[in-house]
Amino acid sequence: MCMKSGFVAIIGRPNVGKSTLLNQILGQKIVITTDKAQTTRKRIKGILTNPEGQIVFVDTPGVHKPLNKLGEFLLDEAKVAVPDADVILFLVDGSEPAGKGDKWIAQNLLQTNIPLLIVMNKVDKVKKPEKIEENLLTYKTLFEQNFPVVKISAKTGRNIDTLIKNIYKKLPEGELLYPDDVVTEETMRDVTEEVIREKILLNTSDEIPHSVAVKVTNYQEKEDIDRIYADIYCEHKSQKGILIGKGGSLLKKIGTEARLELEKIVEKKVYLELQVKVEKDWRKKQKSLKNFGYQQEKES
Repeated sequence: MCMKSGFVAIIGRPNVGKSTLLNQILGQKIVITTDKAQTTRKRIKGILTNPEGQIVFVDTPGVHKPLNKLGEFLLDEAKVAVPDADVILFLVDGSEPAGKGDKWIAQNLLQTNIPLLIVMNKVDKVKKPEKIEENLLTYKTLFEQNFPVVKISAKTGRNIDTLIKNIYKKLPEGELLYPDDVVTEETMRDVTEEVIREKILLNTSDEIPHSVAVKVTNYQEKEDIDRIYADIYCEHKSQKGILIGKGGSLLKKIGTEARLELEKIVEKKVYLELQVKVEKDWRKKQKSLKNFGYQQEKES
């Protein structure tokens, strides 16, 4: 049997379940997930290797109209993933009809000859099968040609095996692109920054989640303990007060939740120290975006 391998871009508007799908496929958490838009900010690779071959999934930020430099970066991250892909998964919320965001993506990102699958997520939320079919029609009409459709639930894992089979059908033949025990390219510094950011997203509301960036300043790896020092940046002094909380209570909660999750990942003790700093309007500044890692990598 010939091995197959290739890159699969997961494209969709915010909150359709891209990161949940990737974690479900890999059987472990490599991407943070919350119900807030812009949870995913960078392309993250998740690698599935099985007897048939290897699929390198590229999870992208939810596509929406950019409002600032950070928004432009997020859109670019999705754009860049498309031409490099061997297969594109257009992930949509199957519990509702196509909206303006879906139409924009279809017109601006998916006019391509790369094989495409329409993946209808959240079908477990719909009681009537005919409703799913009605919704499906609205997504099909976004394209001139007919694309295969797979109906799934990223949350419960329903039909994920069917999705994988359909992806392999469209992938080119080829050797493994990564060693078979590698699941992601992310470093522990990357993972730590994302886990801390997830805990901030889950514990704050309003404008705070979007105006926050996290930077690990020091990561010391020892045999029995990892010592991690990280700065949380926000845009205004008032946000700093909210993030710290009364008597430091919220920062302590964020730190504890992040530490416990990191201990599960590294399978040993973690010491985590967090500081909150203000960098005014960092989302609008190229220099700040570069410092926080939100800049397109130049192809070498």
